[in-house]
Amino acid sequence: MKLRLHFVVDPMGWFCISTVLFIWLYNTILIPKLVLLPHYSEGHIPGALVVCYYLASLLCVTALLRASTADPGRLAQDPKIPLTDREQWELCNKCNLMRPKRSHHCSRCGHCVRRMDHHCPWINNCVGEDNHWLFLQLCFYTQVLSLYTLALDFCQYYYFQPLVSVDKELFTVRHELALLRVSCFMGLIMFGGMSSLFYSQIAGIISDTTTIEKMSHSSERIAFMPGSQQCSSVVAAVVG
Repeated sequence: MKLRLHFVVDPMGWFCISTVLFIWLYNTILIPKLVLLPHYSEGHIPGALVVCYYLASLLCVTALLRASTADPGRLAQDPKIPLTDREQWELCNKCNLMRPKRSHHCSRCGHCVRRMDHHCPWINNCVGEDNHWLFLQLCFYTQVLSLYTLALDFCQYYYFQPLVSVDKELFTVRHELALLRVSCFMGLIMFGGMSSLFYSQIAGIISDTTTIEKMSHSSERIAFMPGSQQCSSVVAAVVG
């Protein structure tokens, strides 16, 4: 499978992915500094816990960078349509190019994407046919890292032995409770959000339905309800 580089010029997307990178960097630096490395140096925990945390962090940020820069399945300007597949292609009414059915035009990126699921601002990229598997990897690794972080935050106060060799005057030690509370809050948000997204994506794969198609089906059901013309127009605008 080809992994062509793909960058989207979108200030809002840059802000969102910068926020995700900040959360990742915050926990990747803070948790080892406050929890893992001090307890390892005093012999309270094995080195495998430290290695596993850094490994989970590396897998998470690697999946983020790959999902955000991989081509989601952008259609070429002059696609070559096989004669046997012409009935499976249609004309996009926004870019006036032929595209396979189940493709969608992304207004944020400005082009059509094969089997587009949705545009995700948190990776500043569309999720489509060619990078859907990378997006699932990102969701899974983020769940693992967030759950690992939450477990370490909990163990720091309720399970691990007190540290005796740390410098009590260090900023991180004096404000340890506040810093770990922020880490716990970030972990809960990331774990809850990514878990919901991951399992909704798995359900879509099982039912062979994309997020855009689910929204389209919902708008069609709303359109048949009395007095719902305004609501259906709003949903159609979001999907389109």
